[in-house]
Amino acid sequence: MTTATPPTTPAPDTGALPVRSGGPRALLAAIGGQNLSLIGALVAVVALFGSLNENFVGWDNIQVIAEAATISGLLAVVQTVVIICGGLDISVGSQAGLASVTSAMVFTSTGSNPYLGIGAALAIGAAIGLFNGAVIIYGRVNPTIATLAGLAAYKGVAQLVSDGRAQGYVLNDPVFVFLSRGKIAGLPTMVWLLILTAAAVHALLTYTDIGRNIYAIGGNDTAARLAGINLNKYLIAAYALSGTVAALAGVLLTARTGSGQPVSGSEGLELQSITAAALGGCALKGGKGSIGGTLLAVALLGALQNGLTVQGINAFWQNVAQGTLLVAAVVIQQRRNRERAVGLPA
Repeated sequence: MTTATPPTTPAPDTGALPVRSGGPRALLAAIGGQNLSLIGALVAVVALFGSLNENFVGWDNIQVIAEAATISGLLAVVQTVVIICGGLDISVGSQAGLASVTSAMVFTSTGSNPYLGIGAALAIGAAIGLFNGAVIIYGRVNPTIATLAGLAAYKGVAQLVSDGRAQGYVLNDPVFVFLSRGKIAGLPTMVWLLILTAAAVHALLTYTDIGRNIYAIGGNDTAARLAGINLNKYLIAAYALSGTVAALAGVLLTARTGSGQPVSGSEGLELQSITAAALGGCALKGGKGSIGGTLLAVALLGALQNGLTVQGINAFWQNVAQGTLLVAAVVIQQRRNRERAVGLPA
């Protein structure tokens, strides 16, 4: 009599090539073809703008690029987790805006208490993330539609509570000043927060059963369910993480601008986060992606944006470049995976 073999959880697909030998080949295989392409593109962008302006590769400008990319980088990191799960969160920019307003308004109304302001913003973010996950799971709403609705709704709430204006002033508080202008070991505090968040999420995805289950859910949700993984729990947790980190990005937005911003500074962040995740190798159908690839894409987008700004190129062209990169990333994914184009014969 034979016994049935239980379904197994597929190995995480981070985009790296299998390692078959030692030395440089092993290193290149560990980095992965996708990341090598990003590194090459980043080197090309730096070389181009560095030749046009020698200050572009200076340490001061590198710090400017890193600080400017921190908020979108935080959102890209958690967008990566959500996409690997097979979801999408288009509302992260609006969540950051609402958290920004919340942090400033609570700070002002509690006698300039930064900890209550930051805590309230993070709580709002976690609650929004849980709500998004619950709507998707229990309301059986497509993630794109659910978070697209959230994009409009959370932006509207932020505008309502703030009357559409910037709220409070936080740059007389040492905590917010440290977040916006402080440095640790020569690096801005904001950059350290991105590094620590990315490292924690990378460790979660790479070295824990939770991470392996997240990849399994995005890769094949039916097999993951049969393997005993609670899909609902993981998806709701992924959106809760997204909301919490989006709120942290909102707090940093408040610290950087000096006041709570309902829309300014947060609008367009959702597109930036999705573009970075897709460029970094995330399969938009789920099951594939890595934090390292996403951070390389964030660096590439940050360098490109800064270079265009330094050269005095119209900011509207930055949006054109970003949209073009997103389409290019998806096209490359389709070709690599040999997926049939929609509406065309195989």
